[in-house]
Amino acid sequence: MYSSVVTQQQYEVKEISTEAKEKPATTTECDSEPTPLPCDEEGTQPIIWRNVIGIALLHILTIRAFITGYDQATLATWIFTSSWGIISGIGITAGLHRLWAHRSYSAKLPLRIFLATLYCMAGQTHFYKWIRDHRTHHKFTETKADPHDANRGFFFSHVGWLMMKRHPAVIKYGKKIDMSDIEADPVIRFFDKYYELIMLSLAFVIPTLIPVYCFGETYYVAIHAVIIRYVFLLNQTFLVNSFAHMWGNRPYNRNVKPTDNAVVSFFALGEGWHNYHHAFPWDYKAAELPGWMLNPSTAFIQLMALVGLAYDLKTPSKDLIERVSLNKGDGTSSFWGRDHHRQRDAEMKKDR
Repeated sequence: MYSSVVTQQQYEVKEISTEAKEKPATTTECDSEPTPLPCDEEGTQPIIWRNVIGIALLHILTIRAFITGYDQATLATWIFTSSWGIISGIGITAGLHRLWAHRSYSAKLPLRIFLATLYCMAGQTHFYKWIRDHRTHHKFTETKADPHDANRGFFFSHVGWLMMKRHPAVIKYGKKIDMSDIEADPVIRFFDKYYELIMLSLAFVIPTLIPVYCFGETYYVAIHAVIIRYVFLLNQTFLVNSFAHMWGNRPYNRNVKPTDNAVVSFFALGEGWHNYHHAFPWDYKAAELPGWMLNPSTAFIQLMALVGLAYDLKTPSKDLIERVSLNKGDGTSSFWGRDHHRQRDAEMKKDR
């Protein structure tokens, strides 16, 4: 049986003091409510045309390949490509996000290596950069220091932020995020040192060769299958930054833009319960729901705990969740009926 750590930690919005400006933010501070900037940060963000053209071409190729050649691939290739995408997605959600960025649970060395390998299969950026960006996003959500600030609209938060240079505030305040735990992690150091070689092999070369040599696919079909999988997985990740910051309800904190969105959770392996996640970023479940309810990443972590590879799973108590929802939520129920407001009203009527 796995055990989880139930914590009563609460969060308060804190302004940055003069001392805090000079002091790096700790991991615990990054896991609190958003910190407002001490002043309005101005700055320009020149467009990176290389990125604009590259991202546009990838999406054009993906749409064209899917429309014109979806029926050319064998069933085995479809199953393999989809499975590769789902498995690599676990490396993002259970690995980079919940394990390393938020330290919501601990993992033994074999699991850390396994999750790092899965993340490389996704083909995203370096471990250190991804984690620092995400901690900065939580620390300074919806400010100029947020790398994909949802206040700047859907396109910017979805993909536009990758098409231009970082806002000066992102660079300035990103340097204040404590990354000492990541710098000290030998698994992260190894994979970041050889990232390009490992990532290119696992994300592009191997998933191209397997359909060709195992399923008799042509290189044309295999290469396009890799492109489709890669772009689809990118957009799965982007959905959490865009859709899940704009559409949905806010049962846990009405004062921030992140929402609970079941559609995003379906595509992003359980990462769409985003209002909850920003209220309790240190919860390994990233949701109030159990692992089998549109949250396969939680189910994976629980499975790893059962076999002894994951431990110290952190999660808030039911009382704390209810209290936060009643004090800060928008009055709506969370998905599948976790309606704390209605429960409170019913209990009050009963007491009368």
